[in-house]
Amino acid sequence: MIVVKNVSHAFEVGKRGKKHKIRILKDVSLSVNKGEIVTIVGRSGSGKSTLLNIISGFLKPSQGEVWIAGVKVSDLNEAKFADFRLEQLGFIFQNFQLIPSMTAFQNVELPLVLKGMNEQERKLKTDETLDRVGLLEYKNHYPNELSGGQQQRVSIARALAVNPPLILADEPTGSLDSETEDQLLQFIKELNEESGITFLIITHDDKVAEIGHRTIEIADGKVLEAVLA
Repeated sequence: MIVVKNVSHAFEVGKRGKKHKIRILKDVSLSVNKGEIVTIVGRSGSGKSTLLNIISGFLKPSQGEVWIAGVKVSDLNEAKFADFRLEQLGFIFQNFQLIPSMTAFQNVELPLVLKGMNEQERKLKTDETLDRVGLLEYKNHYPNELSGGQQQRVSIARALAVNPPLILADEPTGSLDSETEDQLLQFIKELNEESGITFLIITHDDKVAEIGHRTIEIADGKVLEAVLA
């Protein structure tokens, strides 16, 4: 599902004439198989979030290749990668990234609008997806009217709305209490087992890492090891 080949990345810092590069990723190679839950762990600043941004196309690697579902996405321009994301990728963020002026229904519906789905199909699909995460009765609530766990479920519903084969998650439980975290992790495992969705999850939380079929550790921009869960 994902193949990362010899990816390195550096950021330029400093003022004009005195710029220098800081290497964040150093010759990273890894793969994620279809139907796996793979967790990536590492300290803050290790490069794991940079790697996720490269895989998701929000950053271009300084060198190396990224393949997703057989497509060399590292060669796609911004517009083509945006179309690819709508078809292939779902995202779960630590801080939910819901639009506060939109209801739960509208937040989940948004990627379907971007895909050009007609209104009747969008309504059916959005209701079905909110029901799947147990929030259909809250569909007209705004984010500030929902608990943290409910907001994260809305963000999962938004990720699921386009039926993506792959979901990328960046610290998905970081804003949740322990009980809500347990519920969310169980839900991720159920989605994986029942629907075959592949998950790549960035985390520093041991409890999150434990749900992975494999855990990959990154330190100082390098892959240290891949451990069978």
